[in-house]
Amino acid sequence: MAATADPLQMLAAALNVPADSDEQATLLAALRESLEAHPNPIPILCSTLVRTVSGAADSLLKRWVLELLHFGISRSSLALDVRTNLATTSVQTLAAMLNDPAPRIAKLVVSILTGVYPLVFRQMFTIRSQRQEWDIVLQCKSRILEFVWSPTTPSGVKLAAVKFMQKIILLQTRGNPDPRLQNRDDPNISSIPADHPILSSQTLEQEANKLLEGLVTLLYTSPNPDIISAILNSWSNLVKLRPTYVQLVVSSLASWTPNTLSGLSASAIKSVEKGIRILLVHISRGPHGSAFGAQISEALSVQGTRMERASAEEKARKAAASATATEAAKKRPPSASVEAPSDVKRVRMEAGPSTSNSNSAAFLAGFDFNTLPIALIIEIIVANLAAFSEPTLTDLVNAYRQRQGTPTVPTASTPVPAVPPIAPRAHDKGKAAEITPPPVKQEPVDPLKMDIDEEEMEYEPDKLNQELGTAAAGEDAGAEETAEADISLTLEDFRLPPPTDLPEDERIVLMRKSITRISDGADELKIGLDDSSVKMETSAVDMWMLLVIRMFSRVSHPHSESSGRDEEAGKRPQDQDVITANYTRQDKIRQSLCDYIMEDFAGRRARFIVDILLLRLATFWMNEEWYNDRINRNGDLNRPPNYDSWLNQIVSTYQTILDTKADGRPDSKDKAFARFLLDLPAVPPDVFELLRDLSVETDKMHVGFTSLREFVVERPSLRSESLQVLLELTTHPEPVTRRAAINTVKRWIPGNDFIEGKVRGFALRILRRLQKRPAKDDRKGGETHVNGASEDQPMEDGQLAADDIEQTPYLPEEMELPAQKAHVLQHVELLFALSVKVPDFLDEIFEAYGHMDSSTQEVIQNLITPLVKSLGSSNGKLLTLMRTCPAGSESLALRVLAIFTESGRPSAQLVALVKGLISERDLDARFLIPIIAEMDKSDILRYLPRIVSILNGEAEPKNLVRSVFNSVVTTPPQTFGSVTSNLPRVRQSELLTPAELMVLLHESEKEIGLKAAIEAINICFAMTDVFRSEILAVVMQQIVDEPVLPVLFLRTVIQAVTTYKSLVGFVSTTLLSRLITKKIWQNPHLWEGFIRCAKAIAPASFGALLQLPKEQLRELVDKQPSLKSGLRDYVTKKAGNKARVAGFLDIFGEDDSAQNQTQDTTMVAAPA
Repeated sequence: MAATADPLQMLAAALNVPADSDEQATLLAALRESLEAHPNPIPILCSTLVRTVSGAADSLLKRWVLELLHFGISRSSLALDVRTNLATTSVQTLAAMLNDPAPRIAKLVVSILTGVYPLVFRQMFTIRSQRQEWDIVLQCKSRILEFVWSPTTPSGVKLAAVKFMQKIILLQTRGNPDPRLQNRDDPNISSIPADHPILSSQTLEQEANKLLEGLVTLLYTSPNPDIISAILNSWSNLVKLRPTYVQLVVSSLASWTPNTLSGLSASAIKSVEKGIRILLVHISRGPHGSAFGAQISEALSVQGTRMERASAEEKARKAAASATATEAAKKRPPSASVEAPSDVKRVRMEAGPSTSNSNSAAFLAGFDFNTLPIALIIEIIVANLAAFSEPTLTDLVNAYRQRQGTPTVPTASTPVPAVPPIAPRAHDKGKAAEITPPPVKQEPVDPLKMDIDEEEMEYEPDKLNQELGTAAAGEDAGAEETAEADISLTLEDFRLPPPTDLPEDERIVLMRKSITRISDGADELKIGLDDSSVKMETSAVDMWMLLVIRMFSRVSHPHSESSGRDEEAGKRPQDQDVITANYTRQDKIRQSLCDYIMEDFAGRRARFIVDILLLRLATFWMNEEWYNDRINRNGDLNRPPNYDSWLNQIVSTYQTILDTKADGRPDSKDKAFARFLLDLPAVPPDVFELLRDLSVETDKMHVGFTSLREFVVERPSLRSESLQVLLELTTHPEPVTRRAAINTVKRWIPGNDFIEGKVRGFALRILRRLQKRPAKDDRKGGETHVNGASEDQPMEDGQLAADDIEQTPYLPEEMELPAQKAHVLQHVELLFALSVKVPDFLDEIFEAYGHMDSSTQEVIQNLITPLVKSLGSSNGKLLTLMRTCPAGSESLALRVLAIFTESGRPSAQLVALVKGLISERDLDARFLIPIIAEMDKSDILRYLPRIVSILNGEAEPKNLVRSVFNSVVTTPPQTFGSVTSNLPRVRQSELLTPAELMVLLHESEKEIGLKAAIEAINICFAMTDVFRSEILAVVMQQIVDEPVLPVLFLRTVIQAVTTYKSLVGFVSTTLLSRLITKKIWQNPHLWEGFIRCAKAIAPASFGALLQLPKEQLRELVDKQPSLKSGLRDYVTKKAGNKARVAGFLDIFGEDDSAQNQTQDTTMVAAPA
């Protein structure tokens, strides 16, 4: 096969010839053919050329570039992302070319944009930042839709625009809502995320419905049958992919009449009628047509009647026209046809006999036959053919063929006699060359009866020998029939003489010379070939290979040779030494061949052709050995098997070569060893172990993984073994090896059902190793294990039997606890990688999570972060699992929620989901923390106490609550406007003021718990920039006016006056007096706080204390004797009403003497 031409050289050659010439057309056509076979250069060429030709006039090159771009985007085998990138980079240039004055160019651009729109539309689902490209596409869409309705649009451009409009309808309508039945090649608005900032599924669907209504209107009003046919052709796909529109299509077709086509020919109208009839029948036979069977049958009946009536009218018209023409011919005078021409006309004919012919030819050359109806053209052709007799027509055909240089056909009157072919003798060769063989009619060849090509033959040594022998016999058949035809030879008793028994050294030399000829032949074969043109086909070199291999693999057995001679010599006994020597000699030859093949095997990259031949030689050898071992399996039991031993020799030698390389690393592009293994008839288990060993070595893993991957893809019989090795490598402790195996395996998911089932089962069994399962033997103390349950103990919920798990060579039989991150990663990394492509695996992860040890769960929460980030917060499966998470997996769902919100604001959908979860299930209050800042004030006031209740004196809950307070509390008025980074988009009106938060903590102290409430209040006091003295004054004033005071109120007052001394005056003059009026002493807890507060702010509190009734004042000084002296001094200095002062002094004095007496009694009793 010829080498693949360089597309840049071919393009340069096409640009160097005259523009729009036939030579340029030929070169561009050849380049197009090459690019269709190898489309990888298309994106680079089109991206450059389309900008170059965009502003040029209509030319051959411009049309070629646009057609190539159309092929690359819509019909090439390029990957989806490559075609999408090509579409996005070209859309701006295409938008400018929509207004090209040449209709052909505009039509091509519209056709290209028909392929661009779905690609950009699909990309917008995931990449939301390409607003500019999408706006350009929308501009193009608007312009193309104008082409549909404009009456001045050329018909070709309008037809392309109608197809574009059909594509929009398919994309902007909803497909099957069931994810399991959705077609990946059918992007539609069902795939648009609900929170997409640019695409609105509702708006797009409304636009599509309007366009569909426009198509129905166009079907009824268009007088162009091509437009109607385009609509009908697209509707067959519409009813298949969008079953909801079947009713609209059926009703539209049933109501259609050909009124708008009245001015067209009967054949054009009939063509449209047939198209509608075919579509109705197609719908009736489809899965959605049964519901409209009666309507379709009625429509077909009405149409059939209409078509029969139109056919009858057309026949009557033709009959009337024929009668009119006949009548006109009868009325024409007989002399009219032979009337002599005038003198003027005669002079013209005499002056130039060919003038009339040239005028007719010129007229016909300029006449557009496309304007005539097809039926009329056919009638004209048939009428002209009928005007000639058969011999005349045959002569005309032969004359034309002679002018064209093609063979003529015999006339019907002179049949060609059947002359049998005669093989000329040697002396008649000259005459035979002069004999012209009779013409033979070229019959078409039935492809089903053609022989199979040699390239499709399998490797069967016996059949190959038979074919070679037959071919050789056919070549000598002629010679045997001529010169030696009269010679009779009798070879019945002929027997070949026995071969010469060469010495051992000469035998080895002879075999090595034969092997050397293979190398020389390979060098000769390399001439004229390149790396990409080497084909595995039977050739002279292959024959040499087979000959050399069979010289030692299919030689006669010592038993047979000796037995034949023993029969002639009286059957002498067999010598065992001769047999052993023969086998030893053959093994030496095999060793020479093995050394030749493996000599610097990995270092021959510069001799590609020779390497391919060496690979073929090794493959032929191994196939031959395997074949012989199978043949001789039931024969000579003493004959040693050669296939396994020599295959192991080659494999081990290759491994040794890799180990001894200078850089220790094989070429990453070298797949020779993998191809060799792939072509082996059988692969022993030792080879799989070798590939396993190569895969775990960083420098050689390419060889191992390439071979295993090819086995899985190309060898179904070895798929299970190869896939098992790859799956076990996905649990390897080395990250490089493990990830290489995972990348190899996940490329087949989803895809092949067998492979997907094996991979899925393996991944789930490995995951189950992390769950609780019964141990294989009883444990007597010692360390705790995941499967630490005893065999005789009943299994708890979530525990698994031993046969439900997978054991690999790289995993410990039992994983010790607490779990280590590296060990857990060996178990779950494969499943996490698969979950990116198949999110259904997340169900298994959440289900197993609830049955794991707590230390394992903590590691899983850490490891799942990259997976959750890659799926995104809009992933439907993750949101569903958060809503329906199995029992025991709530902490994992909480981790997912935290990952969603740690780098951005939660979406409204996520906030609603968590609020629903909190109301439906008794979940941890930590679920509220990530979304509390996105709630409105009423929800914040409702859920905040639940969050505060998680405080337990530890640092982590304290930090969480502090972050919540920072996110839901506004800053004080002095710094209003400096919004914190935690609240980038929350309205200030939806936040709490500091006073509202403090009041909420006191009012919800019972729901929160006193200890947690105290800790929350302490957090507030630590936020000194928010809870300043004036804020606390407002809080105290607001709480003291409540009808029922919180238990922690006076504790907060004491803490306030201790923190801010400026509040002492407010508390002493206002707050204490207000509490006295509320009879604070009736509540023991609050009364105790009142007494402590009075002591804390004394002597400022003395004025308020004197407002207490005498009994409460006496109780106060009894509990706080240290206040007596201060109060006595305060009353004495104030010197008010003497009677009242005397009363106070009586209380203070009595208390003092009583206290002294009490102290004396205590001191006297103490020694006792």
